[in-house]
Amino acid sequence: MYLKNFKQWLKCATVRAIKTIAQTAVSTIGVTAMMDEVNWVAVVSASLLSGILSMLTSISGLPEVKEDTTNAKGN
Repeated sequence: MYLKNFKQWLKCATVRAIKTIAQTAVSTIGVTAMMDEVNWVAVVSASLLSGILSMLTSISGLPEVKEDTTNAKGN
């Protein structure tokens, strides 16, 4: 029961983190490109940090993952 919810949570949280990483990379590239040179170290580090923060934020819950409100006895 919990393993199924964990797999669903992991999948949803990973998708969110990947989207967050991509959004951060695009915005960071755009900002640094305006300064004449893309700082790839800054792009990668900011993007990875945003992905980690996204996963940590997802621990509090995801609307895509339904919580099982029944206990082990089916009540």
